[in-house]
Amino acid sequence: MWQQAETVRRTWLDVGLSTEPADRSTTEEILAEVYARHRRGRPAFRWVDSPLAALPHLRGLPDHTVLMSLVRAPVVGQAPLASDIAAGLSRLRSELDDRVLDPPPDRPPYKREKNQPWPSVPPPEALRLKIPFLEIVRQGVRDSLWRSLGRGVYLPVRGALGASVPIGWYGHQDASWIAYYEALRAMGLAQYPAAFERWVALTRAAGWWWPGERECVLVERPAELRVSPVAGALHGEVALDRIVYRDGWSM
Repeated sequence: MWQQAETVRRTWLDVGLSTEPADRSTTEEILAEVYARHRRGRPAFRWVDSPLAALPHLRGLPDHTVLMSLVRAPVVGQAPLASDIAAGLSRLRSELDDRVLDPPPDRPPYKREKNQPWPSVPPPEALRLKIPFLEIVRQGVRDSLWRSLGRGVYLPVRGALGASVPIGWYGHQDASWIAYYEALRAMGLAQYPAAFERWVALTRAAGWWWPGERECVLVERPAELRVSPVAGALHGEVALDRIVYRDGWSM
């Protein structure tokens, strides 16, 4: 089962590091559905060739501070679309978790101290220690891909743009949570609703995107993306060496 999970992780790492052009028609079709699901009309789609080129078109969109303030004190009237999408994704992930089955127990579980985290060790050692299998998949697929694609790629790029970049989504580089649930399905441990399938397709098709009320700003995938293995990484994690976007912006 772990070998199946590892295959899914490698597949989605390749998706997250892809420099193939975004599938614009699929991306726009699915995002129009996302807008409709949150009671908005079809937006105008503005494609740009780098995150830097997107910045002039993002003024007025909510950042993380704004969304956190809405959690503490919800607005009267309609919340920003980004807030609605984030809340909808949270509900979807909860539903996905509810549909996951624990694999049949074949061994007594690892005993850990109360309030202590699970050990972070390579999968063969985790299996030997009898750490719960779903925890092994979380560490080896979801957490590993976040370290590679999130901490390794999109956070450094986002950081180069400045501290006040609005809330957006990272398209193919948002693959960590998708891959986790895909791995569980590949092992026969889950079946999911159609809403998940649309996010799978969107993640395969898109680059970065920011949803405004009437306009959605989207970034083409980079023209070049080079990474190197992280020394001592447990699951083959990588980190960014160089990224070049289609308008020449690079870091």
